[in-house]
Amino acid sequence: MSEFATPSRRRFMLTTAAAVGAVTILPFAARADDHVGDVFETPSGPITITPVAHASFVALTPVGVIYVDPVDGADKYGAFPAPDLVLITHEHGDHYNQETLDGIVVEGTQIIANPAVFAMLPEAMQANASAVENGGAALFNDLSIDAIPAYNTTKDRLKFHPQGRDNGYVLNFEGFRMYISGDTEDTPEMRALVNIDLAFVCMNLPFTMDANAAASAVADFKPTYVYPYHYRGRDNGTQDPAEFAKMVGTGIQVKMGGWYS
Repeated sequence: MSEFATPSRRRFMLTTAAAVGAVTILPFAARADDHVGDVFETPSGPITITPVAHASFVALTPVGVIYVDPVDGADKYGAFPAPDLVLITHEHGDHYNQETLDGIVVEGTQIIANPAVFAMLPEAMQANASAVENGGAALFNDLSIDAIPAYNTTKDRLKFHPQGRDNGYVLNFEGFRMYISGDTEDTPEMRALVNIDLAFVCMNLPFTMDANAAASAVADFKPTYVYPYHYRGRDNGTQDPAEFAKMVGTGIQVKMGGWYS
């Protein structure tokens, strides 16, 4: 396990919206695309999730500002506080982009990545980064983060995400567990997850899985809330999040996000 120093700068206080019930909506007026953030109440305080695009999102949390797989240029993130932590699942261009990192990382920003991406980072960034392999863990500001294997299982897809290289993550907030799938199929490790409150589950072909497989896995590990994301692919690989929601059924709340607004 690797432990990061605690940044003493920024903490975004969610004082502009009062949460009612488990989830409320917090608008980000400064954003040109009018995305909104979903606020999830947790024992340690609210967590606000704002999708940016495809597989990228920003989480404003009690332990700091977390960017997940930030790509598409620093301008995409101009309305958000700078990141305390950047999580990177793997090396593909819709998950890791060095130019974007160069524009968003500030003094004190920490990075957690799989070993393959860690090796690609400039030496200066590696000094504030941690390589976490499948099954490993890291600690950031008292937040434990588990690296969940992310890989393909279908024969003709094995070349995209080989077993052992890429990460998903489980973020263990106090009384609230968040799962980020990265690019993967419905692996045994995904299906075996327990006590997940919020999940982000990919679904696109040919790179990951279809909506049916994603819904089947979600029905197994039963998160309270789930965002279908990363659902536009090539060669007619786009999956329908509305169909995914129907297949998930009752008991799990599907959050749509606005990933492609």
